[in-house]
Amino acid sequence: MARWVLHVDLDQFIAAVEVLRRPELRGCPVIVGGDGDPTKRGVVSTASYEARKYGVHSGLPLRTAARRCPDAVFLPVDREAYEAASSAVMATLREFDAVVEILGWDEAFLAVDGDDPEAAAREIQRRVRASTNLDCSVGIGQNKLQAKLATGFGKPAGVFRLSGETWFEVLGDLSTDALWGIGAKTAKRLAKLGIDTVMQLAAADPHALAAQLGPTTGPWLVRLARGQDHSAVVGTPYVARSRGREITYQHDLDDWEQVRSEVMRLARLVADDVAAEQRPTARVVVKVRYTPFNTHTHGHSLATPTTEVTAIEQGALAALDQFTGRRPVRLLGVRAEFPAAG
Repeated sequence: MARWVLHVDLDQFIAAVEVLRRPELRGCPVIVGGDGDPTKRGVVSTASYEARKYGVHSGLPLRTAARRCPDAVFLPVDREAYEAASSAVMATLREFDAVVEILGWDEAFLAVDGDDPEAAAREIQRRVRASTNLDCSVGIGQNKLQAKLATGFGKPAGVFRLSGETWFEVLGDLSTDALWGIGAKTAKRLAKLGIDTVMQLAAADPHALAAQLGPTTGPWLVRLARGQDHSAVVGTPYVARSRGREITYQHDLDDWEQVRSEVMRLARLVADDVAAEQRPTARVVVKVRYTPFNTHTHGHSLATPTTEVTAIEQGALAALDQFTGRRPVRLLGVRAEFPAAG
């Protein structure tokens, strides 16, 4: 029997949970973010497919979302409800005879043995819907990379297989940022080298790319474009790699002494979070979103992993000191990163 990787991704997860609680909203454009008031500053956490037709997406300012989709229903974020729904879904996935690797609230990989992965995928969809009333899409691949990318072609609520045999037929002519792991910045750097498509990247000389993009990154990008991924599906419990707090201010912070005070306050909250988990922090990252919407991050590695409040606070301030711009600020965030496992 062949071994397949299945990627299960809950469709419009947060919006779907909200619609389950408010069935009258089914078919309506629903936008979840902040405290649900689109006149306030905040960003979209998720949008229903009906809202996405208007160009609303995660990370978009709520005010912009309201302009693009004035008839949308705006709802506040309810983290506890989403965690409960996610737990129910993941419990259902663990009932299968498969290794399950949870990636977060709304997605997981399953390693499945058998000659009919589509049947396994449809059974997953059936049982998730029966236990939670939520829909999911399932991507099928010979490795995690292929399965993850396949899911996008199966949405919504569909099943799609992507293998080595169909890889270039499906992806070859797409831009490089269609690949999982390549963002806009990397795609732009590749474009400057004359590499615009997945096929062109797959045909590139790994040694030449190593000279341009680094000895690790260059060859890795070529393997990515060829659909190669040797990482295993692991069934160890999902553990967050970081803990963070952030806040969007309804009025710009013009005084950087106030910015400094707010970073210290957020750092103390984060320190309380990591102390409660007894997971030492190795690095502290500060996020600053300037007015109107330019976001930058800087990090500072701690001398020794710790849960000590003062060390985390000082790490946050050291990261903040790396920001040279002193423009008005609309959002601040502090994130504590845990040491890599193993």
